[in-house]
Amino acid sequence: MADLDVGLHCQLEHCGQRDFLPFVCDGCSGIFCLEHRSRESHSCPEVTVIKERLKSDTHTSYPCSYKECVEKELVPVICPYCEKNFCLRHRHQSDHECEKLEIPKPRMATTQKLVKDIIDSKIGETAVKRRKGAKNSATAAKVALMKLKMHAEGDKSLPQTERIYLQVFLPKESKEKSKPMFFCRQWSIGKVIDFAASLASLKNNNNKLTAKKLRLCHMTSGEALPLDHTLEMWIAKEDCPLYNGGNIILEYLNEEEQFLKNVDSYLE
Repeated sequence: MADLDVGLHCQLEHCGQRDFLPFVCDGCSGIFCLEHRSRESHSCPEVTVIKERLKSDTHTSYPCSYKECVEKELVPVICPYCEKNFCLRHRHQSDHECEKLEIPKPRMATTQKLVKDIIDSKIGETAVKRRKGAKNSATAAKVALMKLKMHAEGDKSLPQTERIYLQVFLPKESKEKSKPMFFCRQWSIGKVIDFAASLASLKNNNNKLTAKKLRLCHMTSGEALPLDHTLEMWIAKEDCPLYNGGNIILEYLNEEEQFLKNVDSYLE
């Protein structure tokens, strides 16, 4: 009696067993016997593809180096001074207590005096035409504060007692002239700049050494506020302070520029 041509041979090279009920792999579409029907048993190439795909989809995270912070970022955020990685919240030198943060030394006294003399002269130049406005600046800020509270943008989770409201005059190249915003009184000036740039959709290259930097400038003197100072320090100043409800200028300056010229033009 002739053999019945039933079933198929296992395609695994070292097997070749005829199986009357062969199995078709749903990965490589090969035909295999009962023993070699699983993808692992016949070294299915589809398994390797899936493993490689899973491996390529694995994201690397970058933990923050600041004390007990457990935040992680998908991209490295490296301080250019201490060269350590931090989360976005602690990326500024003052926020992560950078070991390379420079503290003014006695040898800087001459430079500090020169800066103070320049500030005093700037204030003197505008004193005559601003005398009336200067006398009423605190009162004007209180009136403006009520309006700012109705329209200002900011972090809604901040309690009212921690908020400082400012009318932020934007860089000359911006489509908008100014924007009402509020910030936390404890924030550093550097953090305020980053937050304001985000709200106003401004290009912020403050982490690049060669680019122009966004700086907050005093509305009266034009002085660029130091990045490591806090808003609260400037609100508490006796001489030429900032007012809750007052004005501030956000503008691009070169690294060596410490004052903004023609501050009056932002009010025109």
